[in-house]
Amino acid sequence: MKFLAFLLAVWLFYGCSNNNKKPVVTGFEGKPLPTFSLLLPDSATYFNTRDIPAGKPIAMFYYSPRCPYSHQQMEEIIANIDRLKDIQFYIFTSFPFQEMKGFYNEYKIDQYSNIKMGLDSSAFFGNYYSAPGVPYMTIYGKDKKLKEAFVGEVSGGQILAVAGH
Repeated sequence: MKFLAFLLAVWLFYGCSNNNKKPVVTGFEGKPLPTFSLLLPDSATYFNTRDIPAGKPIAMFYYSPRCPYSHQQMEEIIANIDRLKDIQFYIFTSFPFQEMKGFYNEYKIDQYSNIKMGLDSSAFFGNYYSAPGVPYMTIYGKDKKLKEAFVGEVSGGQILAVAGH
């Protein structure tokens, strides 16, 4: 288990890049949001993606708390939060809980009603999408179907455009 955690950390560090601003082809375009659980920052509550209501665009942001590009992406989201208010963000990592909680506190996530943060302890998302690195973002339409996926920082304007606003 420790070896698996080590491999995951190496993979995320290796993949921490800011080179690709164009959408990546996942093979899941037009498919519904997968179902998986996130441990929330209170360390007791789990949130399942099947409970995300349809009707609003969704952005799933997979990050590493150790990646400077993940931090830049979070800063981009917060800097544009007024423009992005109609998009529901789910922001999560597979790194240790304390690192997720540190990221949560650093960016004062509890202040944003359209952002939910958690821990993907099973690394489901990265494995499901074969994410080549972080930051990795998938954007879904109001119907909860995948529109596009990105590796690297995505501008607030690009998030809006893909989400259909």
